[in-house]
Amino acid sequence: MNDNTLRTDSLCKQWGGFKANTDVCLNFVPGSRHALIGPNGAGKTTFINLLTGALAPTSGAVYLGGQDITKLPQHKRVKLGMTRTFQINTLFAGMTVLESVALAICERRGLPSCWYKTVEKHQDVIDEAMALLATLRLTDQANSVTRSMAYGKQRLVEIALALATKPRILLLDEPAAGIPQAESKELFEVIAQLPRDVTVVFIEHDMGLVFRFADRITVLVGGKVLTEGTPAEIAADPRVKEVYLGEVEHG
Repeated sequence: MNDNTLRTDSLCKQWGGFKANTDVCLNFVPGSRHALIGPNGAGKTTFINLLTGALAPTSGAVYLGGQDITKLPQHKRVKLGMTRTFQINTLFAGMTVLESVALAICERRGLPSCWYKTVEKHQDVIDEAMALLATLRLTDQANSVTRSMAYGKQRLVEIALALATKPRILLLDEPAAGIPQAESKELFEVIAQLPRDVTVVFIEHDMGLVFRFADRITVLVGGKVLTEGTPAEIAADPRVKEVYLGEVEHG
């Protein structure tokens, strides 16, 4: 099996009599842009939390490549290449964008104190940070304090911090939530241009964005997988229209 393949085997999460996820078996193709969609309460965020280790499953397993990572804590999954977006509003709000990304790079390299030394001694860290900001169209924001930025730009910084860990799997839970439409389109254009050695799994309620940027879509309903397929297959599936999409046309 490809070393970068993320998959789940009969993954379940239950609280008392409430079943948030039931027998979820999914395989995320390396390099794909894979969307998780479904009505509110479908179990999408719970599933992401199971993938990252934020929650322990009631039963079932999570695999990265050939390794069973079901019992690994979150920080060890990050070391293996699975990252979700950071909550920068609480962690890095008072720092500049460059400081935040450089600090994340230092942490990955095992140099947690490097930011407090002279910048000249770690120019390679600054160079890597600036190169990453360039890929996310944030170069002109490098010296901006995070909390002063537009919310859409803050979400891009969250992605920059996640990418600083050099992930193989990037998990995004509603990255466009609360962002004006023009900014959300820009955000997803940036996500679409990420290197194909990064698999992107994302939850999104804006079906226009989903059908434009995903190459695989999984539909969750009631904590179970209803169906999975290409955007064209999902748009044409009458079951999906009945439970979620309605009769809206999607290109």
